[in-house]
Amino acid sequence: MSLQLTALLYLISSILFILALRGLSSPETSRKGNTYGMVGMGIAVLTTIANLGDLSGSIVWVLVALVIGGGVGTVLARRIQMTAMPQLVAAMHSLVGLAAVLVAAAAFYNPAPYGILNAAGQITVAARIEMALGVIIGIITFSGSLVAFAKLQGLVSGSPVIFKGQHLVNAAIGLAILALTVAFCMNPSRELFWAVTILALIVGFTIIIPIGGADMPVVVSMLNSYSGWAAAGIGFTLQNPALIVTGALVGSSGAILSYIMCKGMNRSLFNVILGGFGGDTSAAAGGEKVDRAYKKGSADDAAFIMKNAGKVIIVPGYGMAVSQAQHALREMGDKLKEEGVEVKYAIHPVAGRMPGHMNVLLAEANVSYDEVFELEEINSEFQTADVAFVIGANDVTNPAARDDPKSPIYGMPILDVDKAKTVLFVKRSMASGYAGIDNELFYKDNTMMLLADAKKMVEDIVKGL
Repeated sequence: MSLQLTALLYLISSILFILALRGLSSPETSRKGNTYGMVGMGIAVLTTIANLGDLSGSIVWVLVALVIGGGVGTVLARRIQMTAMPQLVAAMHSLVGLAAVLVAAAAFYNPAPYGILNAAGQITVAARIEMALGVIIGIITFSGSLVAFAKLQGLVSGSPVIFKGQHLVNAAIGLAILALTVAFCMNPSRELFWAVTILALIVGFTIIIPIGGADMPVVVSMLNSYSGWAAAGIGFTLQNPALIVTGALVGSSGAILSYIMCKGMNRSLFNVILGGFGGDTSAAAGGEKVDRAYKKGSADDAAFIMKNAGKVIIVPGYGMAVSQAQHALREMGDKLKEEGVEVKYAIHPVAGRMPGHMNVLLAEANVSYDEVFELEEINSEFQTADVAFVIGANDVTNPAARDDPKSPIYGMPILDVDKAKTVLFVKRSMASGYAGIDNELFYKDNTMMLLADAKKMVEDIVKGL
């Protein structure tokens, strides 16, 4: 394939990737965005295969890899539950990071086909720098994503793993990586290549393990950004413009998303990385707290209150995702609208385990996009609402974030559900949320706790309506 045609096809795929991101910025255009992305990736892959050149003898292995990867992706897409999507994303990031390391290793051990040799037959300094950055970012993404996956999947505790002098250890490893990278760029050797790789692998673990479960959504977004920059670095090594553009798009969008999420929690990215905030509350999840008084209601109580309301704002959270209650929730909303009740949905930026988690679930249940509002758009309406129906959203509704300067989450923007006339709070028990902090909303006079599985409770409310 000619260089001109290759460049044109890579340009087309890059434009499609940009259109894909644009499409994914809105639920109404997300399907079209996904289509753009798939077509763009198909063009990029086929163009790369057509330009294997001296590596054409490896076409069978390339096709085998495509079949295996495509098969695994198809099975995962069909079987994965939305509740497991965050850890799937983390797992995918780990594969992107590992791929970057493997490509860099291949280019290092056999540089001739990649066009990165100088007149003396040595790898160029620029290629060494690109290779080193790709390896470091890639392997950190790999090991860090494995930790994030394990925490989200519940394979290890979601609590921060903090040890004495951890920041000094990380700093020492970081300086060692920097020194070895400089040495590698000056005089590349296999020993230096793998020394940098191993140290970066270790620092990926030590950076992520102190981060608690409550900050995992930001970590996943941050690792997404890392995976993009790793791909872009390797794109320079391979002199592949499509990989450079794709990596830059993923890296920059992941960084912006991380910033948005940190803003949604009133924290800085450095605070997330160094803070170790958010514990594992699974141990306490089974038992109710009985040391404070609270109102406990039933599905019939909730149905009566909402049926006689003028305006109901529904606030979904991770509890809705776990119980797969979105379809029952939409049915409840439809029943209320038949009774003449105004129904809206309020989404917090960090509700669930990754950005857009709640939006996707509501879209899956065919909830109208016109009824779904972000925090900034709807927060002022709670004071005019008769009912705030909270289903599994805990930390993002905690008034302590607004009223208690001593609270660890003080300053985090929350949905002001407590300002509604009545708050109906669906939850399995009175246990604290993912951040490990008790929610003052549970004990307010205008709050009624509906303690049950979210799906079962909503289904019973629908029967009551």
